[in-house]
Amino acid sequence: MGFDSLARQTTTLFTSSLRTVCEVTLVGVEQQSYAEYIESLGAMTYMTKFTVEPMPGVGVIEFPLVATMSCIDHMLGGFGAVDQPDRPLTDIETGVINGLVERLLGEMRYALAGILPLEPVVVGHEYSPQFAQIAAGSDVMVVATFTLAIGERSHRLTVCLPFAGLLPHLTSAAAPAPVSERERAKRDRSAALLRTQFDKVPVDIQVRLRPTRVTPEVLSGLAPGDVLRLSHPAAAPLDVCVDDTVFAHATPGARGPRMAALIVGTPQEES
Repeated sequence: MGFDSLARQTTTLFTSSLRTVCEVTLVGVEQQSYAEYIESLGAMTYMTKFTVEPMPGVGVIEFPLVATMSCIDHMLGGFGAVDQPDRPLTDIETGVINGLVERLLGEMRYALAGILPLEPVVVGHEYSPQFAQIAAGSDVMVVATFTLAIGERSHRLTVCLPFAGLLPHLTSAAAPAPVSERERAKRDRSAALLRTQFDKVPVDIQVRLRPTRVTPEVLSGLAPGDVLRLSHPAAAPLDVCVDDTVFAHATPGARGPRMAALIVGTPQEES
């Protein structure tokens, strides 16, 4: 839907810029490897590389050279002759077509605004697809293909974006619609009640000495009156544990007829 909107907006852009009847039609959106995309292009074409912030990587807008030259011819007051030179652009021609490409990127920013806050900036141009190494050959790309009709002649126009950076935004855009304020307030109350009840769930805690390692021979030989030397230092506090996880320390004591544990600070471990 975003690229279909881009096609409609680009139709108006080309018609007003070239001062002739133009039509841009979306042919399809495909998932291809970068190598497959490069192989689908001609030996000489006009590729504009641009940043795709906030996504990582670089995107591409590609026109065949004949379509690029025809656009320049129209914008400079010509009639878009059928025979156009097959060569790299001059500095003046590059400046002319860059204005059109930047406006096209602005339309892309608007068309894809519902999916991601795209901020495209032109970073370079390339005529040979083999030298436009914006990604590894195996990297997956999203390729939108359009038909650009200038007068009675039609040309192929493509937009290539990195799929890995686009996927999280597509997933977010496909998420369920936001709930109403009433439903959101109900969920907030339920979450607050759950937190309150969770704090009241009783758990078993243990206040214990540090473990001591002994051999089975020592254990089997224990008898009343034997003294077992523990690994717990005499000055160290006891461990307060829940499910074998130590979360506090305490010193033993008594409160009334029952034993008690006074929570103390975490002891400094000796190096």
